[in-house]
Amino acid sequence: MSLTAEFGSQAIANTHVQQWVEKMAAITQPSRIFWCDGSEAERDHLYTVAVEQGVLVRLDHEKLPGCYYHRSNSNDVARVEQCTFICTEQEEDAGPTNNWSEPKAMRAKLLAIATGSMAGRTMYVIPYLMGPPGSTLAKVGYELTDSIYVVLNMRIMTRMGEVARRELGDSPDFNRGLHCLLDVDASRRFICHFPQDNEIISVGSGYGGNVLLGKKCLALRIGSWLGRKEGWLAEHMLIMGVESPTGERTYVAAAFPSACGKTNFAMLIPPAHFAGWKIWTVGDDIAWMRPGPDGRLWAINPESGYFGVAPGTNGKTNPNAISSISRDTIFTNVALKPDGTVWWEGHDDPPPAECLDWQGRPWTPASKEKAAHPNSRFTAPMTNNPALAPEALSAEGVPISAIIFGGRRATTLPLVYQAFNWVHGVYLGATMGSETTAAAAGAVGQVRRDPMAMLPFCGYNMGRYFRHWLDIRRNLENPPQVYQVNWFRKSADGRFLWPGFGENMRVLKWIVDRCQGRAGARETPLGWVPRTCDFDLDGMPNFSAADLEQAQSINIEEWRRELLLQDELFMRLYRHLPKEMIFQRELLVSRL
Repeated sequence: MSLTAEFGSQAIANTHVQQWVEKMAAITQPSRIFWCDGSEAERDHLYTVAVEQGVLVRLDHEKLPGCYYHRSNSNDVARVEQCTFICTEQEEDAGPTNNWSEPKAMRAKLLAIATGSMAGRTMYVIPYLMGPPGSTLAKVGYELTDSIYVVLNMRIMTRMGEVARRELGDSPDFNRGLHCLLDVDASRRFICHFPQDNEIISVGSGYGGNVLLGKKCLALRIGSWLGRKEGWLAEHMLIMGVESPTGERTYVAAAFPSACGKTNFAMLIPPAHFAGWKIWTVGDDIAWMRPGPDGRLWAINPESGYFGVAPGTNGKTNPNAISSISRDTIFTNVALKPDGTVWWEGHDDPPPAECLDWQGRPWTPASKEKAAHPNSRFTAPMTNNPALAPEALSAEGVPISAIIFGGRRATTLPLVYQAFNWVHGVYLGATMGSETTAAAAGAVGQVRRDPMAMLPFCGYNMGRYFRHWLDIRRNLENPPQVYQVNWFRKSADGRFLWPGFGENMRVLKWIVDRCQGRAGARETPLGWVPRTCDFDLDGMPNFSAADLEQAQSINIEEWRRELLLQDELFMRLYRHLPKEMIFQRELLVSRL
């Protein structure tokens, strides 16, 4: 078995990498090892092979230049939290909100499953860099996989190839990731993280969130562990720049649970009333943030692409996303039209008269099932985004002036309010939750706690995670202001009180003006809220000051119930819950 291939060369590989690859190859026994170099010639070659193997379908390159289509196994279409483990020596290090396994036993189990799993297949060695080259926050990873689909997605989502090798040099400090596709048998599906060894092993899945190991696995679960150890934050947050007509730029990070409009907010286009204002996208999903020498919190987007949900994405909800996926994109589990293009529910085009659904079955508008899977995806380069911030490519990153937490709540939470201080802001993030929808497990409208939108992604004890957030403040002379938003509040008759979408720019402008000292507010038991005179309602003929007051109203009885609901998570974390969180709760009780 040779360690060389027609692309890349083991001769320039780090010796630590080479020894590890040899060790994993001895276990998985591939017929061939392919060292990826990230070149354009390699990309063209891999797409050709993927089409020949039936892994990808080449779409019409006149209508969708450089775009391809993929179907995953019908039992392998989403992240699998029940199969995701944090493997630390002590169970309390993983905490009560993670699945835990003893590392030695779990590694032995996984390697037994992986033994001989690549026989007759190619092992691809993927060097990748998370973050811009030269950034103090950038991290190098190597993923070994027998999935060509993974390779082609990783080259979009990360800086893959020679750039990562150069960044690593001779260092042994890199994330070791092994992915074995197997036969995608759900009974042998495990996504396991070994944070104390900076290692990830994923077996039995081909779905992106489980197998693109630079994404949720390294960027968040391992990243959060490294961040606590090294003094920075790995967060499930978008990063956006807000530019005023005078050219002033303010950078904001925001955390939203699923189904709360995160990508749409990151790529927001201001309505006509805000002529001269611009929104710049730094990142739509993940932020790595470190205190800078100037006492501010600086952030980078460690990714280089977008792995977005397709259904509901259209020219009205997110025109910048539509531009981003117009070329060089991989579509997964959407519908395939006869003309070599794709479609999904919520697309700008009307439903096709006929097509193949996400499982390859004939579909027409009369079909009872959806044409695209609800979690169907697109993988697109961030450089396709017409609103991409130039700073997204900067090693320095951007200074964060505001952090926003949001959720889907039909009642209780106002449209927007500001935390009194950093500790209060951490409490807002720690208690954030979102209501389940008809598509989610559990009763509709049930509040599910998702602290900082990190509950599925924090790689260690969530109580200690809150403590780390509090400790970060010691190194911030000028910490970001913290806000809570709720686009989804409803009236008693079920009507949304806020129009959302582009009009969210009005909330964002108040936040920016608060950061710059230009806007007023009034104090409430929850925090600082905008007065009617502080909020720009011009150009909203169907929305009045009275509507704003209704969207901002605070119902004391609802908040007393909310405090009881918050206790469930706090009790689970009580042994490691910072006392500051308990004090903040008592302060809120006294204010109410």
